[in-house]
Amino acid sequence: MASDLLLSLASDPRSRGLIQRLGLPIPLPQRLDRDDAPYAARPLEGRRVLVGGALEGELGRALARALVEAGAEPILASPTDVFDGPAEAWGRPTRSLDALGDTERVDALVFDASSLDLGLGALYEFFHAAAPRLRPCGHVVVIGRPVEEARDGVAAAASQALDGFVRSLAKELGRRGSTANLVLCEAGAEARLAGPARFLLTERGAFVTAQPLRVGRLASMPTDVPFERPLDGKVAMVTGAARGIGAATARALAREGAKVLLVDRPADDELVAEVARELGGVPVLQDITAPDAAEALVATAKAHGGVDVVVHNAGITRDKTLAKMSRELWDQAVSVNLGAVIRVTDALLAAQAVHEHARVVLLSSVSGLAGNVGQTNYGASKAGLVGYLRYLAPLVASKGITINAIAPGFIETRLTDAMPVTIREAARRLSALGQGGQPRDVAEAILFLSTPGSVGVTGGVLRVCGGALVGA
Repeated sequence: MASDLLLSLASDPRSRGLIQRLGLPIPLPQRLDRDDAPYAARPLEGRRVLVGGALEGELGRALARALVEAGAEPILASPTDVFDGPAEAWGRPTRSLDALGDTERVDALVFDASSLDLGLGALYEFFHAAAPRLRPCGHVVVIGRPVEEARDGVAAAASQALDGFVRSLAKELGRRGSTANLVLCEAGAEARLAGPARFLLTERGAFVTAQPLRVGRLASMPTDVPFERPLDGKVAMVTGAARGIGAATARALAREGAKVLLVDRPADDELVAEVARELGGVPVLQDITAPDAAEALVATAKAHGGVDVVVHNAGITRDKTLAKMSRELWDQAVSVNLGAVIRVTDALLAAQAVHEHARVVLLSSVSGLAGNVGQTNYGASKAGLVGYLRYLAPLVASKGITINAIAPGFIETRLTDAMPVTIREAARRLSALGQGGQPRDVAEAILFLSTPGSVGVTGGVLRVCGGALVGA
């Protein structure tokens, strides 16, 4: 993998200090804290989380439970009683902001923005005081209600304002490696906040920033939502699993207990077999565009008792400007990136080879969704996936099945290594975090959407792009 010179310089205190003393206009990104250890019951253990906002009703109580049960040490910006019960039950007494020393930093900021007025003053007051206290590589989550649930025009305006605020804040915090994201929680879905909070407030979401995440009640809730080894006893199918993001995803799923069926082309048999041996998984040599691919993968799924997770990672680019693109190149990109995904998913569902409360994750792309020169075929196919999942999500929700897409931004892989150096360097800097992501960043996001704790998230697109400045 090609090295990132600026990130290397930034990681060396001597180099960083010299560049700053000389006043050179070189943007030095903050090396990100990442976590790909096994899921823990209390991932926020010992972390100070500064909490503000309305903190009322069921949303406030659910938020308090989620933070305390995850091990956080709550610091309250204003008095509230919603933490009293959880704090007593879990032995996590709260502190007030006044008790925090002037130089003490916090690990995360959480703000309940569900009751803002038109002036948005409470939003300003909290973050004006709190943002300077956030440590490098910290995390911010703002929680609001969807615009459709607004009681009047003022509430609708305040709700939509959060999107612009969080995206802007993410770009301000990104130079210090910190993230900021928006969670829009539907009324009645408060009990589903814990999974998204654990993902966005920890290093598993290190490359996810400036993004809105909707938590709803569409999919039926499983009876058990474990946060340790959440995929124990589950079977996962991953396409394009021989290398890169696919292999990283297979490793993440296996780490959390899943038996992984690794699907890739027969030409990649050695690579996929090597990953399968490492994980104790099952290599499945199958070209997903073959006429019998859907039937073959249904048979594979049924041979293992059905699947609980399906990750459609396989994809290709066939780049040419439209005037120079042959019909063959057009058809190849659309067939692999879109047609095969729909055929295989529809076949698995029709054959009841997908269990109740299963998770389906599709790999879209920021460059596909935003559009890119020479990628009309790629953009069409990746945007088509979003239309498909939005259609399918409500149809399978009664069975507890969720379907979402991940849209990676610039991720350091063998494909980006092949880019001309000037284009690669520019692409790395065009995000709030000022650097490229790693395959494991995408894998952790896919893993989150594959767990029972993501039940509130369906029919959406989660961008793993570091807060891309284009198309974010």
